[in-house]
Amino acid sequence: MNLRDHELAALGEQPVNLSRRRFLLAGGSLAGVLVLGVGLPVGQGRAQTAQASPAPGTRVPAFLEIRPDSSVKFLSPFIEGGQGIFTAMAQIVGEELDADPATFIVENAPAGSQYQVMDSGMRITGGSQSVRSSYTTMRRLGALARQMLLQAAAAQLSVPVEQLHTEPGRVIHALSGRSLSYGELAARARDLAVPSPDSVTLKDPARFRWIGKPVQRLDMHEKSTGKAVYTIDCRVDGMLHAAVQHAPRLGLHAGQLRNEEQVKAMKGVHSVHVLPGAVAVVAERWWQAKRAAEALQVEWLEPDAPDGNYMPADFSSEAFAAALAQEPGEGEDAEVKGDSAQAMSAAQTTLSATYHSQYLNHAQLEPPSALARFNDDGTLELWIPNQAPEMFQADVAKRTGLAPEKIIIHSPLLGGFFGRHFVYDTAMVYPQAIALAKAVGRPIKLIWSREEEFLRDTHRPMAAVRFRAGLDAEGYPVALEAISICEGPTEAQTGKHGDQLDPSALEGLTGKAYAIPNVRIAQIYKKGPVRLGYWRSVGNSMNDFLYECFLDEIADKSKLDPFALRLHLLQGNQRLTTLLNAVAEMSGGWQAGPYTAPDGSRRARGVAMASPFGSEAAAIAEVSIEQGQVRVHQVWEAIDPGSIVNPAIIEAQVNSAVALGLSQVLLEESVYEKGQPVARNYDMYPILPPSRMAQVQVRIIESGAKMGGIGEPPLPAIPPAVANAVSRLTGERIRSMPLSRFNFS
Repeated sequence: MNLRDHELAALGEQPVNLSRRRFLLAGGSLAGVLVLGVGLPVGQGRAQTAQASPAPGTRVPAFLEIRPDSSVKFLSPFIEGGQGIFTAMAQIVGEELDADPATFIVENAPAGSQYQVMDSGMRITGGSQSVRSSYTTMRRLGALARQMLLQAAAAQLSVPVEQLHTEPGRVIHALSGRSLSYGELAARARDLAVPSPDSVTLKDPARFRWIGKPVQRLDMHEKSTGKAVYTIDCRVDGMLHAAVQHAPRLGLHAGQLRNEEQVKAMKGVHSVHVLPGAVAVVAERWWQAKRAAEALQVEWLEPDAPDGNYMPADFSSEAFAAALAQEPGEGEDAEVKGDSAQAMSAAQTTLSATYHSQYLNHAQLEPPSALARFNDDGTLELWIPNQAPEMFQADVAKRTGLAPEKIIIHSPLLGGFFGRHFVYDTAMVYPQAIALAKAVGRPIKLIWSREEEFLRDTHRPMAAVRFRAGLDAEGYPVALEAISICEGPTEAQTGKHGDQLDPSALEGLTGKAYAIPNVRIAQIYKKGPVRLGYWRSVGNSMNDFLYECFLDEIADKSKLDPFALRLHLLQGNQRLTTLLNAVAEMSGGWQAGPYTAPDGSRRARGVAMASPFGSEAAAIAEVSIEQGQVRVHQVWEAIDPGSIVNPAIIEAQVNSAVALGLSQVLLEESVYEKGQPVARNYDMYPILPPSRMAQVQVRIIESGAKMGGIGEPPLPAIPPAVANAVSRLTGERIRSMPLSRFNFS
């Protein structure tokens, strides 16, 4: 397909920098370009012979192009959404290729099975998996490309390959003083067979140039100058704009449109459409569409047969929370260690408490949007924010009846992840965009207003957890039981409770490292009408708050210091003991308080730990009370991801996670009344303002353990650290969020 200049922005290119745009389009011609697909059948050049396809999960989907000017284009199998994955991929590949990451141009790879590099056979940017699931694969990609360049140089210089070495971007023959740039070798290297992956030796980490270093982010300039392109920026020739008005409650459908003719006569309006659970207006400009959609007077009707997406008119999140706490039963076992019932009966003292987590919106600043275009060749092109291109491609195929290869998914930059950009049945923009594009016969860009997003967003689950602990004569726990009453996001997507428990409902309760000899973790499945989705750090975001706060409650009951209690329970776990001591050292030495700060304010500190997504984290928060509300002054966080790629990106991720953790514990809550969300914008759903952001200090500890994630692990320890500090300061035990519900005057 030939691309017109005015369409290039829709492909994720800068709409203003013509020279760079044309440079990237040069990838359509292979002259002088080395194109390498590692893990594909051996012999990727012209001499390649047909080979059997490798087993699923063994194909490495990153296609590497070395261009005549020695720049490197890399198609990332993982989506960039502000987490810095483009830079990390360039560091990893560039390290073994011996190419400066600054010479890389990285783009999101298109949908296709060849881009599935995870062991699961799926391609998802989530779960803090991108780097750790592809680290060795991406290094091997760079190493194989470097080996091909060495072979090409050996042929061109007529010397043995053993006499050659590389410096960034060049192959060097030291004996003769000759050298060739990668760009000069690209054409010759292109025609070579890809070496066997087993034939290359990866670098000794002691020789790393870029891995482990704070390399500057590749997307910094474009984002800081406003040139970065998101879905909302995309445009194609002949495009119309659309806006929607959703039914006020899930499950309702549109009846009579009382003022349809008047709306059609509004300036710029092209047409009015009825969609499942919504009405839409198509117009020349989006603001015209938005005003017209808001002006539609719709008779919303109850369904004849309510389904799983129906929201009752009398639903209240407050009443649902109370019902969760009263739900009877002992639940289904998720984790059992020892005999908690026997140990509980023999305990010197027992303690019980019920904790709650609240519904949360994703509340991302990037508005949901989609651009859909049907082409003359029978293909459907979509530009959509997403975390899993093949998942979206499969869903579109199911909805449209088109073959997957007829569906072209473009993945522009994401304005953040947060778990929002998965296939959620009632919270997706692109089915509406597809329907409208088909109806009007022209490309459609649909944007949901902030109010429509808050109305249809999926939520982090609400849970009530019944805790019980049995304590010995010294006050240490010998038994712990936690029964979670909730519906997990994974089982919510299937609409039923499966044969196995949903781990996303219980992570943060299960798998704790504390040496409590008798443990029982269980779930009582309780389905509610609110549509659920994944939220940053998923189950850990709520369950670590619940567990770590109850651990402090045990310390209160036993008159033990909460920091000392954790150290005691970590006996034999040197990695976590080191981490906990590190965060205490960072804070100038552990002191729980209350104490008087130099400015005269009364303060206290709280501590918490979390082990999400393969990494370990420990946090201390220092708080005071100002005009009845919590003020978090300092957060110290130590994180151990095993090994790292870019410490600057890790520090930025920790700061981001701290901000979101503070936002949920201090302010955020999605409240439902009469079957509708109370908040339709940030006025009723406040998020953390800059004035309430704490000072953050970060320490990265490389223990050498298996590499863990980064994007989500720093978040879960923050809410309990804050709540534990508040409880220490006020003497009032905090068992739910957000803290804005409390008045601490």
